[in-house]
Amino acid sequence: MLPLILRHNGLITSKSRQLLPLIRTFSCSKTQFEERVCIIGSGNWGSAISKIIGNNVKKHEEFNKEVKLWVHEEIINGEKLSQVINKRHENVKYLPNIQLPSNLIACADLQESVRDATVLAFVVPHQFLKGICADLVNQVNPKAKAISLIKGIDASSKGIRLFSEEISETLGIETSVLSGANIAQEVASEHFCETTIGSRIKEHGDMYRKLFDTEYFRVTVVDDVAGVEICGALKNIVAIGAGIVDGLKLGENTKAAIMRIGLMETIKFATTFYSGVKMETFFESCGVADLITTCAGGRNRRVAEAHVTTGKSFTVLENEMLNGQKLQGTLAAKEVYEFLAARQMTAEYPLFTKVYDIVYRNKSPSTLVENL
Repeated sequence: MLPLILRHNGLITSKSRQLLPLIRTFSCSKTQFEERVCIIGSGNWGSAISKIIGNNVKKHEEFNKEVKLWVHEEIINGEKLSQVINKRHENVKYLPNIQLPSNLIACADLQESVRDATVLAFVVPHQFLKGICADLVNQVNPKAKAISLIKGIDASSKGIRLFSEEISETLGIETSVLSGANIAQEVASEHFCETTIGSRIKEHGDMYRKLFDTEYFRVTVVDDVAGVEICGALKNIVAIGAGIVDGLKLGENTKAAIMRIGLMETIKFATTFYSGVKMETFFESCGVADLITTCAGGRNRRVAEAHVTTGKSFTVLENEMLNGQKLQGTLAAKEVYEFLAARQMTAEYPLFTKVYDIVYRNKSPSTLVENL
């Protein structure tokens, strides 16, 4: 449709006709700047968020209507998972009985998936991110930007590396983060919840709001990338503590105490090791809300409770209970402990340390609440 300023009494003026070639050129060139979205990861959370993205790109003109979904290929009942998703519009393994938008195109070739994409949404288990980023070096559109939906951090005795930093530094692109009280099945079922996006660039934050915000999945954008990401990583350690409390049947008072102590250790960790983290971030969905949700119903809590009641190791329970998904809390506990131990600071984080001892040193679960 021609702009209204070119019309006079409903007619196109002769002067306006002289501008038609310029207008057509502008209209054609505008499509060159459409955002093309690729979702990297198709597990439980990746599939749930792909439903939102697939529907939202249809609503906003700045997005191309086709969304690529990179699938780590598996064989399901004799068929390739990517083919099943494209044929049935359902991830039958990781998000069964949820209809996915038909404009999602599942692809098992990582480099083909990201070709021409200008928005990369990373939704993979964090232990696989380095390898994926290495495979994408020199394969990403120069205009691309990324958003990480991965909850975790890469910490070791040598230091801390946020996953947004891994993506940004390896691929040379600006990276934002999304984290919140977002259990995948509930999001896929369109139960109301909130989430938090951390973005350094306002225009990127505005674009991500359009990409993710719905009536049931409400987005708040903040300019604290590190704060949002650290909240999402450390709450899984606290959730293991909450699950141990449930397994020991210590009651709600004890569980609330574990959650409060865990929140305080999270705040201390974030503000000690990262400058610019804002206190108000901890009161967004990525902070206290995600902590409550994960400690009430997340997989880290469930597996930790089963560890107490069955006596089985976390590794065995992960294989038995998670249908191919991975626990993030146990790995985060190990990495954070090694980082703190190298700095002789474990005593300053007693809950994080006790969770590590129970998971990796076979300490009795009852030791969790001793001398906190």
